[in-house]
Amino acid sequence: MKKNKRFRLLGDIIGMAAAFLIFVVPFIFILSNSLKDRREANLLQLALPETFVWKNYSEVFTANNYILLTAFKNSILLTVFSVGGLIIVCSMAGYILQRRKDGLTKAANFVTMMGLMVPPAILPTIWITQGLHIDGTMFSMVMIEIALQIPFDIMLYRGFVGTIPIELEEAGYIDGCERLGMFCKIIFPLLKPVTATVIILNAVSVFNDFTNPLYFFPGRKNATVQLTLYNFMGQYQSSYNLLFADVIIITIPMLILFIIFNKRIVDGMVAGSVKG
Repeated sequence: MKKNKRFRLLGDIIGMAAAFLIFVVPFIFILSNSLKDRREANLLQLALPETFVWKNYSEVFTANNYILLTAFKNSILLTVFSVGGLIIVCSMAGYILQRRKDGLTKAANFVTMMGLMVPPAILPTIWITQGLHIDGTMFSMVMIEIALQIPFDIMLYRGFVGTIPIELEEAGYIDGCERLGMFCKIIFPLLKPVTATVIILNAVSVFNDFTNPLYFFPGRKNATVQLTLYNFMGQYQSSYNLLFADVIIITIPMLILFIIFNKRIVDGMVAGSVKG
């Protein structure tokens, strides 16, 4: 027993050390360099700054005609509308796919699972948005983000709905509830744990998305927070102090969100694995 405890303690220490090296050290490196002057930051060293340059953070906000403020507005709008659309669509779809057992829902389940494996195609997506005359708009970007996240979110909702007793719905039907009213008044309030999981996972994914806005949402007025990192990287010279300050600033909102809801992420994902 003593040997087992020692091995467990040793494993805990090794795990904590590995987590520190993987997650904490890079954050300290970025934070330290964000407080250095340009010359010192360009050396890319882990050492503390010789002089703390706090004005780097204010300079990031004012750089390039306050583009970071515009980027924050675009990223917040994109995140809010995308997550809201995913909650509405995926909760209803997950409920129907779990409760109905016919050939159509089996085919829909197969297509949903395929969506988890098939990678997105950039050129066909651009061709479709151009054909619909919505390319380069916030609406098209929201639709793209929703389409990319739908398969995984439906899977989460479908698994969680399987843990809800069907007797609750039968009681609702007896009391005269129609299907939509029964879903809104009885089922959806019970989906709070998985909805919290969907909110945090998709908010982090959409807010931190770099590739899709780069391809599908071009233009200075459409810049998102991740694309502002380009402001401080050039072909001949780079301002790593401002780049790292920008990284810290755009990390803070999602870091706070993750700290608040981190327990709900696990609860929502594990609850659906019990049944369904």
